[in-house]
Amino acid sequence: MTTRRRSPQTKDTPVAKHRADLLRTMLAIRRFEERCAELYSSTKIRGFLHLYVGEEAIATGVVSALAPDDAIVSTYREHGHALARGVPMDAIMAELFGRQTGCSRGRGGSMHLFHKPSAFVGGNAIVGGGIPLAVGLALADKLQGRDRVTVCFFGEGAAAEGEFHESLNLASLWRLPVLFCCENNRYAMGTALAKEHGRTDLALRASSYGLVAAPVDGMDVLAVERATRLAVDGIRSGGGPHFLELATYRFRAHSMYDPDRYRDKAEIEAWKKRDPIDALQKVMRADAQLTDQALTAMEAEIAAEIDLAVATAEEGPLEPVEDLTRFVTSDKEAS
Repeated sequence: MTTRRRSPQTKDTPVAKHRADLLRTMLAIRRFEERCAELYSSTKIRGFLHLYVGEEAIATGVVSALAPDDAIVSTYREHGHALARGVPMDAIMAELFGRQTGCSRGRGGSMHLFHKPSAFVGGNAIVGGGIPLAVGLALADKLQGRDRVTVCFFGEGAAAEGEFHESLNLASLWRLPVLFCCENNRYAMGTALAKEHGRTDLALRASSYGLVAAPVDGMDVLAVERATRLAVDGIRSGGGPHFLELATYRFRAHSMYDPDRYRDKAEIEAWKKRDPIDALQKVMRADAQLTDQALTAMEAEIAAEIDLAVATAEEGPLEPVEDLTRFVTSDKEAS
């Protein structure tokens, strides 16, 4: 018996073009984050900074399966989510610089990106703080009859918070159109998963509340996209809330302040061998969808976009001192 060899999807097919878009998004996130680390070290970016290096497949795969008006609630590690969603790179960079031209007018910084045109409801510096907000948005959509899914990103550390359990329970009881995306990178700051949770199967825990839950390889962007499409289709068809436990790993420390002494270097290097960007490139090359020339051109285009974003951010104005109390209270002038 002979097996039929799968014919390669050449670079001109819709599948190949879509994969190229996924690759570009992941590369843009990676290069953006690497530049942010440099800018932070040179004190151009101040405050807290949590990088997404290594986790790019999740933001890219999940967001690619959403409709343009689906809402996204993020966490403090949200640059990748915002970029994948299409929040302008220059607006994100300006926000990190604290400039008035930033997506949150320079008032939020790295952990509080917000962009209404993209339905990017924003990041949240409180662990698990976005989960009940997502439930509220989903409840509003259901009550008003809107065909919209709210996606909520959070880390596995949030599963130890009370609002995680309360929110999943309410979402299940009310059959809300919300997709919970747990980015399980194995360490809640410096605490390993097994030292924080008596049961480390978080998808199983979510299913105990009546949610449709599944574990997903978060280092495989194609697997993430497939799982998200299934979940979103299930939610839109009235299947209630869904939960994805996306197994991933951050290649850098928890934040730029973190000395990262709690992880074994061999473990880090082992996970780097599963780099999601390299993995997609291998698939594309095997199917004759990617050439060295195309990759070089893509990298050059991304580098130019980042350079422009940095230059624009540096030139952006700071908010005047006399406006610092604006938006503190609600009035016509602030609207």
